[in-house]
Amino acid sequence: MTKDDKEIVSALSKALADKVGQNRFDLWFGSSARFDYDGRALCIGVPNQCFRDWIGANFRRQIEEACMEVLGHFPTIEFQVDANTADHKDQAMIDSGNGNFKITTTSTMEPAHPTLRIAELAETQSGKSSEWAGPAQRRFSTLDSFVAGYTNRLALTSAEMVVRQIGQISPLLFYGPSSVGKTHLLEGIWSATRKSARNVSAVYLSAEQFTSHFLEALRGSGLPNFRRKYRGMNLLIIDDLQFFMGKRATQVELLHTIDTLLRERRQLVFAADRSPAELAELGPELTTRLASGMVCRIEPPDYATRLGIVAQMARRMKLQIPTEVQEYVASRLTNHARELSGALCRLQATSEALDKPITLAMAEEALQDMIRTSSRMVRLGDIEKAVCETFGLEPESLQADDKSKRVSHPRMLAMWLARKHTRAALSEIGHFFGRRSHSTVVSAQKRVERWMACGRSIDLAQRAWAVDDAIRQVERHLAAG
Repeated sequence: MTKDDKEIVSALSKALADKVGQNRFDLWFGSSARFDYDGRALCIGVPNQCFRDWIGANFRRQIEEACMEVLGHFPTIEFQVDANTADHKDQAMIDSGNGNFKITTTSTMEPAHPTLRIAELAETQSGKSSEWAGPAQRRFSTLDSFVAGYTNRLALTSAEMVVRQIGQISPLLFYGPSSVGKTHLLEGIWSATRKSARNVSAVYLSAEQFTSHFLEALRGSGLPNFRRKYRGMNLLIIDDLQFFMGKRATQVELLHTIDTLLRERRQLVFAADRSPAELAELGPELTTRLASGMVCRIEPPDYATRLGIVAQMARRMKLQIPTEVQEYVASRLTNHARELSGALCRLQATSEALDKPITLAMAEEALQDMIRTSSRMVRLGDIEKAVCETFGLEPESLQADDKSKRVSHPRMLAMWLARKHTRAALSEIGHFFGRRSHSTVVSAQKRVERWMACGRSIDLAQRAWAVDDAIRQVERHLAAG
């Protein structure tokens, strides 16, 4: 590298350390990763597959932000497995995310293979133009590899419909909490469209990248070119739609882009972490357009789906995991797919460090802290507090003898949530919420389920809430608490 390139690498390292924290930077990038910059591409050398997967999954956004901060644009970024990046034997780092780390030695060596490029790639293939403003030249997810279950089957079916006929259901919005498969479906639509024989122009990018490109156009690269580019696409895919909240100028530009594509029966596909009703900060114009198409909620996977995800991940990682261990992981880690992936990486590292096959006893010991964190006990008081904070009620109001809808409806939701998230008996739940009988709890549970089945809205905190949205909002408070 030239002197200037070395200075750029130093600045990038400092910017990345500021974003991820010095302790985590020292662990994952300090002595374990090598940075090379040649004026065009930034290459990050890592000692093994485990490092590559972890950094790609957990630090992608921070790397992008550091590049934008130092360079003012996204260069080509490549991860390369390189034996020379470790001071000692290859190390598998197990990062709990809370400052506690476990370091084990392994011998996992992989051939060099670039997996992440942060750059916009335009390519022409079979007469069609496809563009990706984000990671390219990495292994994209496909719809065939999506593990379908009760909580996501409608979303998968909608994605397949889009691939079969561009513009058939537009806009299409996937929403749900982190790591439930939203990005997998977006990538699957992208992959299937690229492989099709049709002449389809497409762009796939994050909301943050759309915003950055728009601001660059305002600063001088030219709005006409920006608008021709995005409004001329047959397929526009944007991830993390919630990023647009509070960005009024970008919202207006996005609104006009959406209107143009809808008028011409083009295809729009979006993903967000919340429903259109909860994206009110985007403004009524945008939210009504989002709600006018197909809106698919994706919930965290149920046990059967989690078991399928674990089995698929194990095959991809070429791990020999007994069925009883797969069932243990799927039953104890219930939040999201990334949690399952982290568990398998930990089992792989532990197996290689001990030079022993994966067993149930090993899994119980290696994953005990992950499982303890994942299975935080929810108490009736936690549910009461979350419901009251969500809907602006006074503390302990759910225990009062108030039969107005303002209190009785949140109380019924609280009872339903207590049945879902706790092991409390019916009589215990009834007694907690105002010394009511167990039959009152049963009645509340059935009533909430009827509301959900018919898509009922109820008045809570001086606004109408879809019951599903109200429950998810309370569950967010529970998770944050």
